[in-house]
Amino acid sequence: MNQTPFITVEGPIGVGKTSLAKEIANRFQYHLLKEIVEENPFLGKFYTDIEEWSFQTEMFFLCNRYKQLEDIHTKFLSQSQPVVADYHIMKNIIFAERTLNDYQFQKYQQIYDILTRDMPTPNVIIYLRANLDTLLYRVAKRGREIEKQMSASYLQQLLEDYDRAMEYFKLANPHIPILTFNGDDLDFVMNKEDLENILSTVELTVKGRAVL
Repeated sequence: MNQTPFITVEGPIGVGKTSLAKEIANRFQYHLLKEIVEENPFLGKFYTDIEEWSFQTEMFFLCNRYKQLEDIHTKFLSQSQPVVADYHIMKNIIFAERTLNDYQFQKYQQIYDILTRDMPTPNVIIYLRANLDTLLYRVAKRGREIEKQMSASYLQQLLEDYDRAMEYFKLANPHIPILTFNGDDLDFVMNKEDLENILSTVELTVKGRAVL
């Protein structure tokens, strides 16, 4: 039985998730779902004092992403309209587990489980990864004011957290393909050949699961 394509692009900060999601949406005429980032009123404070502002920051992201996915399900996926998102909601757990204390994370996990229990599940995941130097360069290049206080050590920890999370996800969800691309070797923004190779891989993968 064919499924309506629902692709999510994931990876650490600055790796190019939104850029690739836009390219996929344009090529295949999918609806594009973009995460809310700069609208988070706590994010700037979070980067200067993670311990003080982590719970507020993570709860804002969780509630907004829940509402976005609810809308996507109602307006698009339930109507058999394909969607590509520049995030997977599981990223909330990756970030929260790193930044929250044990008590806060326990409460957060309970809320997360309740909110995501009946949410639509992506049927293809694209995992973009890159080393720390590449990410630092790209974060600096895009020049978001709220990211200027982010430390290199925090970004390095996220890289490691993402790798572990993706390995766990593969084991727990063997039926969902994960396409991994290395941003150190590929530059799909500047190199059209790299972009075409990625899009071709995505197309072949989706055709194996659903009709484009």
